[in-house]
Amino acid sequence: MSALAQKLVPKPSNGTGAFILQCRKMVFNYCEHWASNKGMIQYIKKDLANFAREHPQIEIVVQPRPGHHPVIRGYYLNGRDKVICARNMQPNEISKKVSLLRDSSGEKMKNLAKKPVISTTESVRGIWSPFHSNPHTI
Repeated sequence: MSALAQKLVPKPSNGTGAFILQCRKMVFNYCEHWASNKGMIQYIKKDLANFAREHPQIEIVVQPRPGHHPVIRGYYLNGRDKVICARNMQPNEISKKVSLLRDSSGEKMKNLAKKPVISTTESVRGIWSPFHSNPHTI
């Protein structure tokens, strides 16, 4: 490349121009004795190593948790975490949940259906008041 072409190429800085995965750590908890952990143990033995190789930026921790159902915890750069119970799930279902945690941002779920109404014009009917209706007699 010429000197002029090198100057025209933008230099990434602080994540600009590069995607930074928000999930920084995943913890897989399982129990060796409970039947509800069967799918999780299969996933850990067969698929987790491939997932870890594909995503070296995510720290993978496998911890035994005796006497409990299997759990996958995702820790994020914003300090939050998300937990998914993997009780009685098959390895392919667990793989989908792991992908969901990996792709999540760690933000709280927001209700998009209930946005406050903001208007620059007044209501056609005006503001309701109990004094505008017919007076009641007792």
